[in-house]
Amino acid sequence: QVQLVESGGGLVQAGASLRLSCAASGGTFSNYVAGWFRQAPGKEREFVARISWGGGRTAYADSVKGRFTISRDNAKNTVYLQMNSLKPEDTAVYYCAVDQTPWGSPNSNEYNYWGQGTQVTVSS
Repeated sequence: QVQLVESGGGLVQAGASLRLSCAASGGTFSNYVAGWFRQAPGKEREFVARISWGGGRTAYADSVKGRFTISRDNAKNTVYLQMNSLKPEDTAVYYCAVDQTPWGSPNSNEYNYWGQGTQVTVSS
């Protein structure tokens, strides 16, 4: 059983940066693809980014491409999401998730383990 704990959320102004962290425990982290998803009020959960279990492949939603960077440190069992040039439309609860597969997909239904989420609020 894998446990995930996100941190790093907060309230920032548009244009600012935040770095989210997701610490994993209870499994061999390097055996899991890791993804970030987000859910804004009244909207469905959406894919943000994912990174392969070795860290060599990444993928992003078009809405964040060029502004967000996903990375991981398997020695620390942690995945990160660096968010730059934040916009009010990035406001959401951000969740990390993992699945025991090398690359996975942007489909949230395919991820077995989820964190509790961290709130990101971007003011205009």
